[in-house]
Amino acid sequence: MIVVAAVAYGWWVVGAARRGARWPWWRTLAFVAALVLFGILQFGIVGVYDQQLRWAFVLRSALLFFAVPTFAALGAPVSLLRTGGPDRLAHAADAAMRSRPVRLLGNAIVAPLVALVLFGLLLTPFAATLRESSVWAVVITVTVPALGFGLLAPLSEPGVLRSSTFVTAEFLLAFVELMIDAVPGIVLRITNHVLDGSVVQAVGQPWFPSPLRDQHLAGDLLWFIAEVADIPVLISLFIRWQRTDRREAHAVDALTDEQIDELTRAHLRRRG
Repeated sequence: MIVVAAVAYGWWVVGAARRGARWPWWRTLAFVAALVLFGILQFGIVGVYDQQLRWAFVLRSALLFFAVPTFAALGAPVSLLRTGGPDRLAHAADAAMRSRPVRLLGNAIVAPLVALVLFGLLLTPFAATLRESSVWAVVITVTVPALGFGLLAPLSEPGVLRSSTFVTAEFLLAFVELMIDAVPGIVLRITNHVLDGSVVQAVGQPWFPSPLRDQHLAGDLLWFIAEVADIPVLISLFIRWQRTDRREAHAVDALTDEQIDELTRAHLRRRG
């Protein structure tokens, strides 16, 4: 996955340069950071011990869902594909960005709810199955970053337009969900029994914690990450609100006095 993503992104950067388009260096750096972080999560300590330790599993899953997609979205691979990639793939990406599922996912109302449902599974006995299964480990590795990117990409990529009223509603709801999506981490931290039912002490290293302490560490990490991860969403919403407001202001400025008077009369008739 790392090699394919790096080669594709580099190929599109070269294609953009050949077409005379300058691609920002910081976007390339952000995408490289996403790949480096993904590699660390796969081959570092959390990737080695995620099937044995709850805190390693939670840290790896949370960063795959929040951090890796954030850096990847800052890299704007969809915009780069439009600029320097093959036309067929670019048209497919445009169609995907305009599709109903992407429009549904591309608002800040849905993203925290998906995180709440996803990490709410940690409060059930199914969490032990997810953590200890090699098959589920592969599924999480592939699908969780893709899901996170699908939630964030519409907020950072151009082409998905919203009204200023809708964006304002998103912004307000995002503040409410800032508290809601931390609920799984809080429950893991304050509960004094092992929620997933796996109470066998992990063996292998002298510093391995007890199952309950392991759960509390996982709750601390998830609570912190869930709160911090909403900051990029709020920043993206603020930027999109600015763009939407500027676009609507330019549209109003382009109207003639007669057109403005007609719109005012139509508005008053609807109010009446």
